[in-house]
Parts: sequence; structure tokens; C-alpha cells
Amino acid sequence: MSGSMSPNTAIFLEVVFFLFALACALALYLLLRILITRTLVAAKRPAGPFFLQLIMPAVFILATLAFKVGFIRRAFPFSPKFYLFIDAALVFFLAFLFVRLINASLVAWFARRQAPFPLPRVLHGLILAVVYLVVLFSVFKRVLGINITPFLATSAILTMILGLALQGVLSNILAGMSLQFIKSFNRGDWVKVKDVEGVVLETNWRETRILDRASNVICIPNNVISAELVTNFNFPDKKTALLFPVRAAFSAPPAAVQEALLEAARDVPEVLSAPTPLAYIQAYDDYGISYILKFWVTDFARKDAILTKVGRLIWYKFGRRGIEIPIPVGERVAEIVKAMGPEKATAAVEEQSLERNLRDLAVSAFLRYPAEGKGKKAGRLLVGEREVRALAAAVMRRKYTAGEVIFRQGDRGDSAFVIASGLIRGEIIYEEKGKKYSSDFKVAPGGIFGEMSLFTGLPRTATGTVEQEAELLEIRQEDFGRLLARNPRLAEIMAGLVAERNKRNADFLAKIKELSAKDIAASCSKKTILQRLKGLIRLLKGKS
Repeated sequence: MSGSMSPNTAIFLEVVFFLFALACALALYLLLRILITRTLVAAKRPAGPFFLQLIMPAVFILATLAFKVGFIRRAFPFSPKFYLFIDAALVFFLAFLFVRLINASLVAWFARRQAPFPLPRVLHGLILAVVYLVVLFSVFKRVLGINITPFLATSAILTMILGLALQGVLSNILAGMSLQFIKSFNRGDWVKVKDVEGVVLETNWRETRILDRASNVICIPNNVISAELVTNFNFPDKKTALLFPVRAAFSAPPAAVQEALLEAARDVPEVLSAPTPLAYIQAYDDYGISYILKFWVTDFARKDAILTKVGRLIWYKFGRRGIEIPIPVGERVAEIVKAMGPEKATAAVEEQSLERNLRDLAVSAFLRYPAEGKGKKAGRLLVGEREVRALAAAVMRRKYTAGEVIFRQGDRGDSAFVIASGLIRGEIIYEEKGKKYSSDFKVAPGGIFGEMSLFTGLPRTATGTVEQEAELLEIRQEDFGRLLARNPRLAEIMAGLVAERNKRNADFLAKIKELSAKDIAASCSKKTILQRLKGLIRLLKGKS
């Protein structure tokens, strides 16, 4: 600087100029970061951590190198000590760039392999901070010749004072390092801490952030979460058990209740088949028998949705089996009073149910000649309206909810279903040239489903799943046997129609592994089917 300027003024101006140069370099760094990020995003190439980590040290290196250019030295004739500090800054930023380059390369290497970085985030940041401090102290001692021993002693005292003043902050930092180092949970894990249940977003220096089921971000200090009981639903693997408590009336046999519970769990796609669902009796109390349904899932984020599906299926399966869920005494009294009312009310309800069954049977394809056939009989009833009414009084109307499986391919069956409302999806798994294929079909109201097992006694040839909430009329073999007993010629007509249909489908039936060649031959033989139908009549007489 000018020789007429006092030493203190020269030092002050040098410091101000140096800080101004650093501020300009920082502003240039921020500007370049924004421009590069926006350019890459616009080109649909998001900026990775490798590029962004190297921008800052590169800018500061260029800024310090500018001071070593000849015309800047002539324009700003600072003292030799000032340029010594510039050299020290250059050495520091070169070392800073080298450390950043190694760190960015390691992070990018793990990212390309889609593997998690081996060091916890908090520990990773602490190691980098320690490395930067070591570099800084080395520059002070090697380049500037500053004795750092007094500084280290002073910093130790200062560290002790700060440690006492910032005990809470330090405990959070150490707790955060402990949580991430021992891998109590990772980002993306579903955990429960106290009453908070949610997915871990991140663990930083101070806190762990959890996104709960209400989409709220819960911030829990690290020292608090390290002292609490933490349940990790994703460890040791993603399988976790869910419990569904339910109560049934004393009149319901426990075996029937457990069967309904297990069936409900198995019908939900998200429930794992292994481990198999379990149903336990938990307790007897004044209102009934308490049960616990236990099943395993992998998508814990959808816990509430899965429990809802299972609960909905339980209601329908209990209703079809006549299993009552105990209700409050007030409602029970109302039912008793209603039951003690006039018999005409009960008769009216039964008549209404009969008329509904008759209407749905009358418009269905059951007990009719094929609609696609030729001649005057195409689509006509095989029996009179009186017989249809008798069958309508015997069939069982059952409700099914969407997603429920009526039966599975290969199951034994002795009944058929008429679709009164809703939609049923059938799926047939078959093999051809060593490969497995599937064929889907839909059955709408008025259609029949599962009649093959009723007519021929063969295993179910398809899996039936309810696609839209449905009401089905179940025609059991005893009901069908009574109909055949009253109409002897019906068995021969039905045997002929079924045999003809199966002959047309024989090639496809041969691809279903659950059916043997003997089964297919029997299903295509009018004589064999007729023997089966007559057997239903004999079975009915034997029971009577």
C-alpha cells in the first residue's frame, strides 16, 4: 500500500479487501450453482451431488489465483504478509477441493449401484468437519508458520465451556450418531415411537423426522428417541404381523368362527400366505367369545387399508354362516320385541324373499335350454314355473363383497351359483407346451357359475372372485336333488346338455391340470353324468 499510509490503516484495508473478495467469490458460487441446476433440470438431467460439491472450492481457488496475476499485484501493492495469507488460502482451498473430490466420487459410486452409503449421515458430516479442521490447522502451521499449540489449548477450554452451555445440542448430536451407527432404523422404515407411528424421513444433527399417517411431520429430538422404546416394523425384514380382534356370539361354534376368520385373511391379496394366518380364542366374557386374527403383511404403510379389507370380509363371511356379532343390550331387546310381534310380519318378509329369489331364478340361465341353440326350445325353461318357485324357496341368498373369493380352482364343490346382482370374475389357469397361461371371463347378473361341479362332481375348473359387490343364489346338491326327484325326465335332459357342452370344450379342459383324462371323459359322457344326477336322488332318499 502507499508508503504515506499508517500500518494499522493498511492492515485494515487489506482485511476489508480480502473479505470483499471472499464475498464476491461466494456470490459467484451461489449464482453458478443456481444457473447450473436450472440448466440441468430444464434439460431433464438433474444435477448430481458430484458436480455441485466441486463448484464452491473451484470458485474460491480461481478467486485466490486472481491475486497472483501480475497486473492485480501492481494495481493493489499489498504487503508481502497479505500475499502470504493468499498463498495459505490457495493451499487450503486446493486441499478442500481434493477432499470434496474424493467424497463426491464415493457418494456417486454408491449411488450408481443403488446402494446406501455405508456411513450414517451425521457421522459422515462429522468426519468431513474434522478433516477440514485438520487441513486448516496444518495450513496455519506449515504455510503461515503460526504456533497452533496455544490456540489448541485455548480451543480446548472454549470447547469445554461451549460443551457445558450446549449440553442438549451435543446430546442430540451424539444420540443421532448412535442411532445411525447402530442402524436402529433407516430412512424409509416404518417405526413407532411412543404414540407416533410413521415412516422415517431423515435423522439429522438434532432430530429425527417422522411422517405420520395423518401426513404430519413429527420432529423428535435424538436424545429423546434414543431413550424411548422404538418398534421398527421393517426389521429384520419387511414382514410384520397385524392383529384383528373380533367377538362372536356363544351360539357360534368356535371352529366355524376360526374358519371364517382365516378365510377372510386369505382372500386379501396383501396378506401373505407364508407365514399362514392364525386365529385364536382370546377370552370368554359377558358378551361372547373374543377372538384374535393374526396375519402377516409386507406393506405396513397400507395397514389401515388392509385391516379394513379383512374386517369387511369378516362381516360378509359371518353373515353367510349365521355367526352373530354380539350387540348392545338395547338393540337386542328391540330385536326380541320385534320377534314377538305379529306372525304376519314374518310371513310377509318370507314371501318377499321368496319373490326375489323367484324373480332372479326365472331370468337366469339356470334350468333353461342354451340360448345360442337352434329351434323353438332355445332359451326356454326346462321345468314349469311351479318347480322354479319350489327351488326359489330352497336356495340360499348370500352376499359377497368386492375382492372376496367364492372358490378356487381345484377345490371340491357340490353347489352352483346364480348371479342375482354384481359381477363375478372367473380365472382359469391352464398349461400348454409346458407353460402356464390364464384365461379370464366375467359372469353378470342372470349368469350361472360353478355348475360344472354340481352336474358332474368334478373339481372346480376356475377361481371365482367377486369384482363388484354381489348377491348370489346358492343351489346346493340336496336342493337340486329334490328338483330332480320331482322331475325324472329333467336328469336325462340336463345330462345331454352338459355332455354336449363339455364335448365342445374338451380340448381346453384337457389343459387344466386339476382334471385327469378320466375326469374329462366322464364329463363328456351323457351316461356318466346321468348316473351322477341319479346318484343325487338316491343320496337324498338315503338321508330321508
